[in-house]
Amino acid sequence: MKKILVLLATLAAAISFTQASAANIEAGKAAVQKYNCASCHGADFNSPVDPSYPKLAGQHADFLEHALVAYQRGATGPNGRGNAIMGGMAKPLTKTEIRDIAAYLSSLPGNLVTRK
Repeated sequence: MKKILVLLATLAAAISFTQASAANIEAGKAAVQKYNCASCHGADFNSPVDPSYPKLAGQHADFLEHALVAYQRGATGPNGRGNAIMGGMAKPLTKTEIRDIAAYLSSLPGNLVTRK
């Protein structure tokens, strides 16, 4: 009986943690507008203004989160990325904003393809 209660308590905690950490797509949409991400990555996030800028729509949310955190760390940080533009854009983002932005961009239809 004690094992069942512990299991139920653990399950309830996991469910509440998952709900608390769930990303908010609408908040992500507001954040990309606030930070003007479309000015470089294109209005649909599939047509960047420069071909060297990545297409973001449809990318995996965990990849986008990792990339934004890496830009926050900079080139000298562990697993960091050095890019002056993105470093400056990512620095003010909170963890929640990063999660929400990643969820929003991931929810968009992308046109990334794998070439054979």
